[in-house]
This record gives sequence, C-alpha cells and structure tokens, in this order.
Amino acid sequence: MTYFWKIFRFAKPYSKYMALNIFFNVLYAFFNAFSFLVLMPMLEVLFGENRAVYTKPSFSGALDFKTYVSDRMSFEVTRYAGEDPQRALLLVISLILVTFLLKNLFNYIALFFITFLRNGILKDIRIALYNSITKMSMAHFTEKRKGDLMSRVSNDVTEIQYSFLSIIELLIREPLTITFALIMMLGISAKLTLFVLLFVPFAGILISRIGKTLQPKSNKVQIEVGEVLAKIEETISGLNIIKAFRAEGSFQAKFKDTNQRLFKLSNSLINRMNLSSPLSEFLGIGVFAVLLWYGGSLVLVEKQLNAAAFLTFLLLAYGVLTPATSRS
Repeated sequence: MTYFWKIFRFAKPYSKYMALNIFFNVLYAFFNAFSFLVLMPMLEVLFGENRAVYTKPSFSGALDFKTYVSDRMSFEVTRYAGEDPQRALLLVISLILVTFLLKNLFNYIALFFITFLRNGILKDIRIALYNSITKMSMAHFTEKRKGDLMSRVSNDVTEIQYSFLSIIELLIREPLTITFALIMMLGISAKLTLFVLLFVPFAGILISRIGKTLQPKSNKVQIEVGEVLAKIEETISGLNIIKAFRAEGSFQAKFKDTNQRLFKLSNSLINRMNLSSPLSEFLGIGVFAVLLWYGGSLVLVEKQLNAAAFLTFLLLAYGVLTPATSRS
C-alpha cells in the first residue's frame, strides 16, 4: 500500500472526480443491496406467503426499519393488486426492474468519473517519468541497461493502468457494498448474519496468503522481462559487431537461457494465479453449505424465517462473500 499512496499523490488535481465517484458508489452500493431485498416480495407472492396490509404503516425509528419496509411493501402490493396475485407479481417485477436500472446507472456514472481520475494520473506519471529520464546523467545509462528501463517505463505504467481501478474498488466500492448488504442482512436475521461473519474471515485469510505468495514471483518475472528486452536491444545495437566476430551462436545461446528462465517463472506465476479462482469458489461454496444447513434449520425446524426471507438472505450473503473473498 506504500506504493499506492506514492502514486495517489498524483490524484490531487483530479480530486473532484474522486468525490463524484465516491458519491455515486454510495448510491450504487445501496441499490446493489436493495436490489436483492426487493426480491423478497416477489418470492413471497410465488410461495403464497404474502400477507395483506390495509393500513399504511408509519416509520417509528431505526430499530423498526425492517418491519416498516416489509409492511410498506405489503401495503403497496395490497393497495395495487388487492387479492389478484398476478397484479401483485407485476408490481413487484416492475419494482425489481427499476431498482436494477438505477443500480447499473449509478455504476456506469461512478465508472465514468473514475476514468478521468485514472487516466489523469497515468498522464501525469508518464510526464514525470519522461522528465526524470531526460535529467539522468549519461553515466546512468552505461550502468543500467536500457532494456530494463524501457520495461519498467512501459510495463509498470501499464500495470498501474489496470490495477489502479481495482485498488479504488477495494478501498471505496467494496466496503460500501459489504456494509449496505450487512445492514440488510441484519434486518432479516441477526443470527444468520453473525454466523456468516464467523466464517468469512477464514476464507479471506487463506486467499490473502495465496495472494502474498504471488508478489515475489511477479517481481522475478518483471526482472526477467527486462533481461529479455535488454538482450534484444543489445543485439540490435551491436548486430554488425556480432556478425563480424561470428558470435551469433553465443548470443543465441545466452538469449535462449534467459528466455527459458522467463518461461519457467511465468508458468509458475500463472499456475499460482489460476489456483486463486477455483479455491475462492470452493471456499465460498463451503461457507454457503454451512449457511444452508444452519439457515435451513431456522426455516424448517425453529420457524424463525420464511422461505422468501431465507432466499433473500442467501443472495445478500453472496453479495458479501464475493467481494470479501476475491479482494482479500
């Protein structure tokens, strides 16, 4: 994260885009969680669990938020549909469509503003790098290989381009998404929410350790890429001399050795990266299996939840587990 904050100082001229991105990310995170919650009335209609509410409910405080939202939805469905389940289903489906439309609209607007932030930072980094290169002494270029410098300038800037947005999501979007989802999960069942919170850290810690093992390999691959580019640059620059001394075979052998090391390191790195996705999925399914067992007992045995509320909770839990495990 130290390197991130060094890069982030380039974001000061684009702070307004950051503020707008955060604002629309808040709206996106809320509607992302709410889009799962509005599925509950549809499931209640499908399962025949919907109840008629003829009196408009009043909001009495934050502690009764869950009851108020449930009663208000039931009241609106009853007022519009009466005893007709098809009209009730049509109303709920329309609400779902509007919610998902707003969610994706705010997502696009947030990405729209982060694009100006990210590309602005890249523009300023390229200028700073170029100015730094022009100020270097000639002795530096005799001690440091130009291929290694070119690799760092091109590949490292490209890496920033693709990773910076992910880091912004890690710091802003994902915590907001998890927070709103947890609030709504607590509203449905405090017991199940606590149960989820006990298991998620185990999956996150394991995947985080795997991610840390990738960093040394990634650095070694970067070094070898620089070596390959350096040898290509040296060969092109001194091709006349190589041919004059008939040293083609010697240079080909050296390049082959360097390329072989890059081949082995790249294979090792990519195989470790490939392990992350199936492991994350398996751990997520494992958590869901335990959650299904415990939640199923609350529905079937203890009768503390209905089926619609439990299915809605599972969807919200998925919205928590996905960013929590993938970003650990």
